[in-house]
Amino acid sequence: MSPDTVLGVLVVAAGAVVMAAGARWKGRSVRPLAPRRARTLAWQAYVRALARSADLAVTAARGTAGRGEPAIVTVDDVVRLAERRFGYEEVSREHAAAALRHAYERAGCAADTVTDAYTAIQ
Repeated sequence: MSPDTVLGVLVVAAGAVVMAAGARWKGRSVRPLAPRRARTLAWQAYVRALARSADLAVTAARGTAGRGEPAIVTVDDVVRLAERRFGYEEVSREHAAAALRHAYERAGCAADTVTDAYTAIQ
């Protein structure tokens, strides 16, 4: 046998071993190893989605407001965006209000935007 043939057989055998191992342990590397880490990652994703939803709601409200009119952003807008865009079935109004307050203050919206985030907690 030539050295090229031996090398080819070794590469094919190594590939077959890797494929067999992948089929055996399919999906194990994707799942977190600890439930606490999984909960932490899920919470971080939820917070990021709410922050992004609040930013999108502020941007959309500012874009639809007429000249000289204040933009109106509600907590329901943030909840709706988090549900429709990010797939969360149940979003807490308190969390959405907190995200909207943070986005409102970070974007400097006090001069041209009105929100119910400060009074919407029920």
